[in-house]
Amino acid sequence: MAILDKILTMEDFVFNFMEVTPQEINLKIAERARAIRKRRKMSQERLSEKSGVSLGSVKRFERSGEISLMSLTKLAIALEIEQDMKSLFSDVPYRSLEEIDDEDR
Repeated sequence: MAILDKILTMEDFVFNFMEVTPQEINLKIAERARAIRKRRKMSQERLSEKSGVSLGSVKRFERSGEISLMSLTKLAIALEIEQDMKSLFSDVPYRSLEEIDDEDR
């Protein structure tokens, strides 16, 4: 068990070293959404119309990464990438044996 404890401690250290901020994650998601919109040859105005999300919200999202979860989901549907939203958090690996045991209870 001591070896397993050392491995988990090392993984925790590596994870903390590579940790990013929520804003960095949101900006990366916004960059990807913008790239998909452009690949689909869709203007921000058209995305706004198709999704029902205000043009200001679309622009703010692409610029800053700030958007509500509901609006993000609407954009994903309009961009025809809703499966990616639906599968978010669906295949998360266990971090410990304890998590596996707890799930069975």
